Amino acid sequence: MEKIIQFSFLSLALIILAGCAQQEAGKKESDIKPISLTSPIENTGNMVNKKKDMEKNIQDAANKENENRKNAMETINDKKTDGAGDNSALVKKYTSANIKTNQGDIKVKLYGDSAPVTVGNFLKLASEDFYANTKFHRVIKGFMIQGGDPLSKESSKKDQWGTGGPGYSFKDELKGTEKYPQGTLAMANSGPDTNGSQFFIVTASPAAQLPANYTVFGEVVSGMDVALKIENVKTEASDRPVEDVVIEGIEALEK
Repeated sequence: MEKIIQFSFLSLALIILAGCAQQEAGKKESDIKPISLTSPIENTGNMVNKKKDMEKNIQDAANKENENRKNAMETINDKKTDGAGDNSALVKKYTSANIKTNQGDIKVKLYGDSAPVTVGNFLKLASEDFYANTKFHRVIKGFMIQGGDPLSKESSKKDQWGTGGPGYSFKDELKGTEKYPQGTLAMANSGPDTNGSQFFIVTASPAAQLPANYTVFGEVVSGMDVALKIENVKTEASDRPVEDVVIEGIEALEK
């Protein structure tokens, strides 16, 4: 009988210890924080500075406004089309464009070979005067200037600037090796395959440290001084210029 009692006590002790071990293991597993694939790479030690903080992933920097953009897109599903459509004729005809602003002109070379859908969409919208009187609504010194939102035409919708688009979206044209040196013209987006009308020009020197998530469709060939002038305008806390930087129109240029 004594052996049976000892065996029972030992079994009970083992069960209790096993339960504690399971609880501890569960606790450790729950304490593990998942790695976010979209988190920007943080600088360490003394390398952290204001400029690097500003050179965040545009997607991360725009998350606050892009959530509104997603919601807005959901409300106009009935107006959506199957993307940007076929604009190959425009891509063959035009190889560059002149972005006219109230601060001066910025001429860009377009990458019709590597990003034909994106270039075609840009040219189509430009030919329809879609960009006329829109604004560079987001300006971050040492990083980039962003524009192309039709909502920015209306001051009454200022709280929605950065959430608008053409009423459709189209797929990315990425190689996975994209770099973003100063003067790069690329599409802003709110996630994979959400391109619309908004674009940005990199002003960071020598380059913006971004992941290869943004379709590059051109580069500045003249007027970089104008882009740098724009990046230095006074801005609000939301990175919106205090005084409007207006895109008066975009003119497509032939070969």
